[in-house]
Parts: sequence; structure tokens; C-alpha cells
Amino acid sequence: MNRKALGLYVLRRLALTVVLLVVVSFAAFSLLYITPGSPAQDLLGDRAVTPQVLAAITAKYHLNEPFFDQFGRWLGQVVLHLNFGTSIQTGQSVGSMLSESFGVTGFLALYSFVIATVGGIPLGVLAAVRRRRATDRVVVGTTVFVSSTPVFVSGVLLLYLFAVVFKVFPAYGAGSGFADRLWHLTLPAITLGAAIMALVVKLTRTAVSNTLEQDYVAFARARGASRSRVLVRYALRNALVPIVTAGGLVLTAVLGGSVLTEVTF
Repeated sequence: MNRKALGLYVLRRLALTVVLLVVVSFAAFSLLYITPGSPAQDLLGDRAVTPQVLAAITAKYHLNEPFFDQFGRWLGQVVLHLNFGTSIQTGQSVGSMLSESFGVTGFLALYSFVIATVGGIPLGVLAAVRRRRATDRVVVGTTVFVSSTPVFVSGVLLLYLFAVVFKVFPAYGAGSGFADRLWHLTLPAITLGAAIMALVVKLTRTAVSNTLEQDYVAFARARGASRSRVLVRYALRNALVPIVTAGGLVLTAVLGGSVLTEVTF
């Protein structure tokens, strides 16, 4: 793929991402709009209000405007000013809340991604080399079992064992500074990384298995190349192309799972 084709591909993917975000935002906005009840009353909560206060809230948030005008106004604030509005529960800016939370979430996602790939790729290679044997079945079965366990179950189990019984890791908190945060987020990262590892093992096993069946691998073996040289230089190097390509899918899964993991810990 030349640079021009790669650039066009990246632009198409970015355009599709923007369209998807607009569609999802419109769907969420529509659901809130058709939900029974008054948005103004939802903003005020259970407090008793006068008609004057209700009218002021309605005017402030433009709740008396048509639906498409409200959505267009909100979308314009997001696109032009990165203003996502104000949280009903805390009264804080949504943008500031996202920026405060993204540091921990991003750190946890990257930490879990490293654990999933560092653990999953060697296990996937081992399963591919020992394909259709006991080792292959044990590796695949174990990773599938671990990934099928909900993170709130495995997380609580790890907390009990390593934070309560053995007191190896902290039981709560995100830590301050790189080393302290790394230490505090180890248990959550192991929990989330193990849940995603089965995907990495499956991708690696499939890619390495297909590569080991190629003619250039058989030719390398016929020339007398050692087993480790064939595996590392020929099989794994070429198998990394689809594995790296699927890295975005793995990172997306990690980001999605980080929310429930943070709640558990």
C-alpha cells in the first residue's frame, strides 16, 4: 500500500468515525427527548419549584425550542467550542469531568493492553506450535475460561487474595506519580488484561498457524534452519502483520472494559 492509498484509507476511517459519533449522539439525544417527563423538572430534581423558576430553566437551556434546533445548538457547542454541557448530578462541566477521569482510564487501558499483548502473544505462539495437542487445548481453554469470567467477579477475587489476605497490592485508590499509580493499578490491569487476553491468543494462534503452513517456512526448514530461527524469523515476523493490525480492536475492547473494572476497584 503506497502513501497515497494509505492516506486515503486513514481519511475514510476518520470520516466514518465522525459520522458514527454524530449518529450515536443523535440517537442518545433522541432517547432523552422522548423520555417521559419534563427535562426542566429533571434538571431541578425533587425540589419544589415555582412556575417562574421552571420557566427560567426552560429558557436557559432552550427547552422550548424544536428538537432539531436543540440538537443543532448542542452539536454546534461541541464542535466549535468543545462544550459538552454541564452535569445534572454534580454541576461540573462535562468536559472537565472527562479530562479528570481520562488520566486514570487511559493509564489503566494502556497498562491492560500491555499485559494482554505480552501475555497473549507468547501463549498464542505456543498454541500454534502445539496445535491440536494437549498444550493447545489447555492454553485456549484456560484463556477462554478466564475471559468469560466477568471482571467484577475476577476483580473481587484478586482484591480479596492480594489486597486483603496477602496485602501485596493496595485495595483502593489510583496513586499519585507514575510508579505509585503503576503499583495501585496493577490488580485492575491484570483483571482487565486477562479478560482481553483470549482475543490476543486467538488472533496470534490463527496468524502463526497460517504462517507455519506457507511454502517459505517449509523451504527454510528444508535448508536446515533451526526450529527457533524458523519460528522467530519467518513465522512470527510475518504473523505480526495481522496481529498489529488487530491491535486497534484489542485497544477498543480494553477501553470499553475499563469502565466496569474501575467501578469494581
